[in-house]
Amino acid sequence: MSNMFVDTAKIFVTSGDGGNGAISFRREKYVAFGGPDGGDGGKGGDVILVSDTESTTLLDFAYRKKYFAEKGENGSGSKCFGKNGKDLYIKVPMGTVVRDVKTNKIMADLAHPEDKCIVARGGRGGRGNVRFTTSVRQAPDFAEPGMPGEERYISLELKLLADVGLLGFPNVGKSTLLSIVTKATPKIANYHFTTLSPNLGVTNISGIKSFVIADIPGIIEGAAEGVGLGIEFLRHIQRTRLLIHVVDISGIEGRDAFDDFIKINKELKKYDVKLWDKPQIIAANKSDMLYDNELFENFRKKVGQLGYDKVFKISAATGQGVKELMKEAARILSTIPVENIEIDEEDKFIPEEKRFTYNIRKEENTFVVEGSFVDRLLASVNVNDPNELRYFYKVLKNKGVIQKLIDMGIKDGDVVRLNDFEFDYVM
Repeated sequence: MSNMFVDTAKIFVTSGDGGNGAISFRREKYVAFGGPDGGDGGKGGDVILVSDTESTTLLDFAYRKKYFAEKGENGSGSKCFGKNGKDLYIKVPMGTVVRDVKTNKIMADLAHPEDKCIVARGGRGGRGNVRFTTSVRQAPDFAEPGMPGEERYISLELKLLADVGLLGFPNVGKSTLLSIVTKATPKIANYHFTTLSPNLGVTNISGIKSFVIADIPGIIEGAAEGVGLGIEFLRHIQRTRLLIHVVDISGIEGRDAFDDFIKINKELKKYDVKLWDKPQIIAANKSDMLYDNELFENFRKKVGQLGYDKVFKISAATGQGVKELMKEAARILSTIPVENIEIDEEDKFIPEEKRFTYNIRKEENTFVVEGSFVDRLLASVNVNDPNELRYFYKVLKNKGVIQKLIDMGIKDGDVVRLNDFEFDYVM
């Protein structure tokens, strides 16, 4: 089970709530009425994804689906600020594309080592009562609650960051080639789709700069339309900078190497033109079983007419020509920079500004104001204190509530209700 490859996952993330501001007054000897000294609450922790070079699968997320960052601490007296909640870092493999499930917009493409993305921002800490002191209001008996954190479902999709993708029909020798040029140990058997997950390995050949190579599961006709398993794996070669197209040149299984080459490229083009347009080196494999060299020469001539001039006669079984093939791959790679996935503007996730909202509805001569804004305001104000009521009215005015009531036709003597608190409107 530990070797299982998982390339998509969905998880639920919640950032930390901000801590509440404190209501506190100085208690000093010989000072009968100390001033306010309630400190601010701490910020809630963020949930942050970070790309990890050691990880190659999203398997961990099959077992753990929910992630929570730490809440901010509440403020306290003596102007003590609450401690910020710890950020939660979640490691994901390089090449992970992150989407917001609700909108299906892309939040990040974590393509490089230590790339980070904040997927849920912690709530801001509430202000303590020391912050509300004015020349008129010298002993505010209220403070702000902390802002809530964010929560969302996110999807993770892994697009492998291999430098080179091994391409070709099943059983042409891709897994064998991978096993001899890297330390990877793919399962090798003579049946279709023996490779049910992309095998990754780092080349280990003396005198050649190492690179990451992936054996992509065999693609069959119709893969681009979802036939068989091919479509599940085509995404994994989107990242590669170079393709090594392996064909069986021996002809002993009755396959035509050129016909196979054309079919695979047709699938690539259908799926993604950019993918089809990547540089390809052709590895004419199983040359040790080639009974007629004319087969190879004819093949080389045909692909050459299509513009493919890098054709290597190799045998993965014996090692013939393999070093020369890898040497050329390393040379071409040195000329191709690593590219991020291009994200269209309409596909980009734009975080909403965290706001407290309200709605006003009319019931006869009563105007009912409700919503998260109301809850937060009432939690922060002592409505029984005349001084604090002035602050209360100021907030209603600043947030546009009063103007909206006027626009809705409120008159002198009409009642305004916010949860359990009511007051008569006076022009």
